[in-house]
Amino acid sequence: MSHRLLALATLLAVSLGFLSPGAHAQGFVHADHQRIVDGDGKPVILRGMGLGGWMVQEGYMLDLRNLGAQHVIRSRISEIIGVRKTEQFYRSWRDNAVTKADIDAMAGWGFNSVRLPMHWKLFIKDMPPKGGPGKIVWNEEGFRRVDALITWLKANRMVLILDLHAAPGGQGNDLAISDRDPRKPSLWDSSDNQAKMIALWTEIARRYKDEPTIAGYDLLNEPNWGFQNKADTHGCLETGNKPLRDLYERTIRAIRAVDTNHMLIIEGNCWGSNYAGLLPVADRNMTLSYHKYWTDTTQETIEPFLKLRAQYDMPLWNGETGENSNDWYARAIELAEKNDIGWSMWPLKKIGINSPLEIPTNRKYRSLASYLRGEGKKPRAGEAFAGLIRLAADSRFAKNIRHADVIDALFRAPHSLRKP
Repeated sequence: MSHRLLALATLLAVSLGFLSPGAHAQGFVHADHQRIVDGDGKPVILRGMGLGGWMVQEGYMLDLRNLGAQHVIRSRISEIIGVRKTEQFYRSWRDNAVTKADIDAMAGWGFNSVRLPMHWKLFIKDMPPKGGPGKIVWNEEGFRRVDALITWLKANRMVLILDLHAAPGGQGNDLAISDRDPRKPSLWDSSDNQAKMIALWTEIARRYKDEPTIAGYDLLNEPNWGFQNKADTHGCLETGNKPLRDLYERTIRAIRAVDTNHMLIIEGNCWGSNYAGLLPVADRNMTLSYHKYWTDTTQETIEPFLKLRAQYDMPLWNGETGENSNDWYARAIELAEKNDIGWSMWPLKKIGINSPLEIPTNRKYRSLASYLRGEGKKPRAGEAFAGLIRLAADSRFAKNIRHADVIDALFRAPHSLRKP
């Protein structure tokens, strides 16, 4: 092969994402056939926690299950206290809900990783297209918060998985998880939204390509969309998934053009369970993520994913699991780890029990929440704002209620179940 043809082949391999298991920079977490390994090539079980509710709120986390998506919650709050004070609340929430103290505590409990659910609007300014289609202006707030999180994790020798949780336009018909507004074009209905998603991952790759504290990029959280049949609302019966595969392939090519270091993670349709038509992926530094909620903890429940791991010679990661009882947590983690599968619980904190941390509520917030649920009278603006600002302050680690029983279920109990 001539030097010119060799160079062309090399460029093509990178642009298509064809990476051998060894084609990574030393020191980065990466996929090695069916195992995730650390920067030294030693197998690692990722024991993680998702920071759900920090950048993307779901209604149930705020005791507002009826409102669902964050943009709905925000709009209803704005009707009472105004746009400016609503923004003040959300900024205070983001300042307090995750801090170094949370990460220090997680390291002490035994976690070695964190999954960050990102909202695209914290990274791209949602502006009228004055500059024409395709004009993107970066919102530095999101990147600043990622930078701070990296610093806290690095100090604790933990790693970070970046997760695009709310993609431009929203990636599914489960509206709350991606903050999707059904009155606007979805991710799948808009080439502009898809271009924004690819541009965001390209920019993340550009900024963080040399950062080993980042273990991987989780390209799209829980897509759930019927491509072939709109009646298949969440894509659980999808047999092709061609639009999802095409978007993954374009995103992977864009990332690999600038970053060959980081592990990439893909999730199937139907909330990460339907991989029909998505595999194989032409990238060896790739991991398959499945999510597990409210199913039995028997070997049979994960057998389809184990078969995919073996068939396509790639690691498995249980990227989201939780919202259950302590007994279920222990059995679910025991199941994952005996099959050499890492996991990430969901979420670290919320209003309510069964997470490691609970955000306490105050009387004024409870009055507001009661009204927003349609159960009480409308509070005065000043009272509502005071309740929200207090809630934001109480989302801080020092004010949280700590559930030691949950931590015990995550770390001691699963290994007690595995008799020597």
